[in-house]
Amino acid sequence: MVSGPVPVPVVKLVEMTLAVQVPLSWARLSLTVTGPSEPLTVGVVIGTEPRGAVSGVVIVSRPEATVKVVGVGPLVAVARVPVAETAAAAITRIAAAGTNRGMITSARIAALNQLEDGTQRPDPYGWITALRAPAIRKLMADGGPLQLSLFDEQDLTEITSPGFPGERLIACRNPVLAAERARKREDLLAATEKLLTPVITRVRAGKLTGAGPIGIEAGKLISTYKTGKHFAVTITDDSLTITRKQAQIEQEAALDGFYVIRTPIPASELGAPGVVTAYKNLKYVERDFRHIKADDLDLRPVYHYLEERVKAHVLICMLACHLTWHLRRTLAPLTCTDQDPPAPANPVAPARRSAATQAKASGQHDPAGQPYRSFRALLDHLATLTRNQVRFAGTRATVPMLTEPTSTQRQAFDLLRTPIPLTLK
Repeated sequence: MVSGPVPVPVVKLVEMTLAVQVPLSWARLSLTVTGPSEPLTVGVVIGTEPRGAVSGVVIVSRPEATVKVVGVGPLVAVARVPVAETAAAAITRIAAAGTNRGMITSARIAALNQLEDGTQRPDPYGWITALRAPAIRKLMADGGPLQLSLFDEQDLTEITSPGFPGERLIACRNPVLAAERARKREDLLAATEKLLTPVITRVRAGKLTGAGPIGIEAGKLISTYKTGKHFAVTITDDSLTITRKQAQIEQEAALDGFYVIRTPIPASELGAPGVVTAYKNLKYVERDFRHIKADDLDLRPVYHYLEERVKAHVLICMLACHLTWHLRRTLAPLTCTDQDPPAPANPVAPARRSAATQAKASGQHDPAGQPYRSFRALLDHLATLTRNQVRFAGTRATVPMLTEPTSTQRQAFDLLRTPIPLTLK
């Protein structure tokens, strides 16, 4: 047992006001609180450090509002935004990176870089986003700048297009993702045809007649797997014909594994691999929202009505998420969490587990025979370490009794470098 707690650096909250108007629709998570007064809608956007720890939260309380960033460390940053000298002086550059390709559109980029009087900002903000499928299809059409031959010997290339002046386009092709999407599409199409086969059989046998009833039965099933757009349906009073739109399917399949990232950030500040890595690091933000909303914390429902209390609730959840990240890393030897994920040599390639974590997942037990648990299961196991007040029969006296800690619980407190509490403070 380690004597004495580990020294923990003081976390100082820093509030910075950025002079930028952010539409509420940019918020990754929207909370609507209905109280005695008019409903209050709060948009929440969080930021992470490059290593993945949640470090900031943006709270937008009106459709158009000056953003206040409350952080405990440097946000992942890649654009020109001057920040005052505070405890977070390491924040020198910030860029908006959309977790959804519809969040950062051309119209919103233009709005982002406008001053309050409607004029253009002299120092525009940077951003990173990805093109949607129609835009990628245009780049590939009629001998455009995006051609399959570019990926014969590489899976990442930088191109330019007159349709995106002053911007860099980093085109990527992931063959593993392409194969997976092709397999999934074929499976869903086959599953849809299997669902429709009994309806077609009933129509051919004359047990289901009339264009209306046939259409109702077919309509109930054709969109079950969201593949209805790939089928041509012909209905008469006594027939039902369903065929695949093969040309459309092949057109969609041509984009399998492709994605194009766009950014105005110059290559001298962030190379093409760095842009791809920054965009893919949005997985940390998605993970943090999952933890805040479902896995570890309960951001919703909100039982506060006043605006400042709702903001405080969101801030507390952000701080708890920051603490959870550190707990997950500290207790990683007892779980299947990857302590040292290998840095991919190719940013486009899928992420891989380290050899040690793969061995954990395969063996499911440590060398001492103790099982590896998920983080949630480990917390549940730690919760069984209780302090009970025991009353003896025929007396009014109570005696505190502690449960005997298991080896896993002892190891967890050793990793946290704190003694197992024997008394309540």
